[in-house]
Amino acid sequence: MKIIIINGPNLNLLGKREPSIYGNQSFEQFFESLQKQFGSAIELSYFQSNSEGAIIDKIHEVGFSHDGIILNGGAYSHTSIAIADAIAAVETPVVEVHISNVYARETFRQHSYFSASCKGVIVGLGLQGYTLAILSFILGHRAQGGNIQV
Repeated sequence: MKIIIINGPNLNLLGKREPSIYGNQSFEQFFESLQKQFGSAIELSYFQSNSEGAIIDKIHEVGFSHDGIILNGGAYSHTSIAIADAIAAVETPVVEVHISNVYARETFRQHSYFSASCKGVIVGLGLQGYTLAILSFILGHRAQGGNIQV
């Protein structure tokens, strides 16, 4: 099973940026722990970009070859119809993840252009939202007769 995590703008600053909202751990540190937890069960990769076009290109690149995409589009979730169109155009299911509870923040963050084309949305559970997204893909694979052990 192949799953990719795609993070959008400013998520390269996790661990430094607004730790009261996003925590003190860098995403690279967290990703290492995910690889240790799931590494033998799935092929897990990671991509981050602050560029809308690069995110769209990555979705196009993996959207027909992977079993799952976990997407935290950051602020693009609330502004990018182009990324929403890319999600709708590919076959690979997407789970949208937000580290913070966007519904407890500014009004403009409470709408996502991505959600309607996503398999599901995980909001406000910190970095563990990524873990839950991975588990949702694994459980879905098992439900279809796959045999992945974690």
